[in-house]
Amino acid sequence: MNTVLELADVTVRRGQATLLDAINWTVNEGDRWIVLGANGAGKTTLVQLCSAQIHPTSGVAGILGEVLGAVDVFELRPRIGYTSAAIAERIPRDEISRDVVVSASYGVVGRWREQYDDLDHDRARALLLEVGAGKLLDRTFGTLSEGERKRVQIARALMTDPELLILDEPAAGLDLGGREDLVSTMSVLATDSLSPAIVLVSHHVEEIPPGFTHVLMLRDAKVVAAGPLAEVMTEANLSTTFGMSLQLSVEDGRYAARRRTRRHLV
Repeated sequence: MNTVLELADVTVRRGQATLLDAINWTVNEGDRWIVLGANGAGKTTLVQLCSAQIHPTSGVAGILGEVLGAVDVFELRPRIGYTSAAIAERIPRDEISRDVVVSASYGVVGRWREQYDDLDHDRARALLLEVGAGKLLDRTFGTLSEGERKRVQIARALMTDPELLILDEPAAGLDLGGREDLVSTMSVLATDSLSPAIVLVSHHVEEIPPGFTHVLMLRDAKVVAAGPLAEVMTEANLSTTFGMSLQLSVEDGRYAARRRTRRHLV
């Protein structure tokens, strides 16, 4: 099995702040990873690193067989499908959905003078259908609901047939219905053997789609625990990750967590 990501003692510092602290992590082909942690834990920095947006201050970051610092990132980035709120903000609101997707072929946001062939347009349509957004083909991005925008962004991230798919908090800002629709879509991707390795970042265990295989837990820029979901997703690890005593439950492949409350005898 090929290694997709391999971080060895990776540290990222900005001024006096340590954003990632001696991270060791390996993602293999076929893995579906959840990255969990509270605000400020280091999740965004981690995915920026893994998507070749930034370099480590120290340590070695291997991505798709290349080492950051020894490879042209502009050749590496097209091999990575990446969605984030920052990318969504750059998408022109008057761009139609199929153009939002097809423009990923050139790694650009917003159509300009690029030329696309029929195969490109056919693939964009097929991907929108795959993520349940076929009816949005000719809708402008600005008229879409938040959930519809998330689907279009996932289709865009898949446009280049990436070897690694990174989804940075894709359910952020969604209502309950939108979240559940998106979790279902991501579960379909996770269980498709043709899908690339997936890294999904979240604050909430309720957003973990069935079919995901591993979890990485971060707190204060360090790894709390990492490994197979069934082994690592424990109340003890989750409580340490979020800094409070949590009760964890799982039903039909879906997780839920709430703060553990003390019962006093009267």
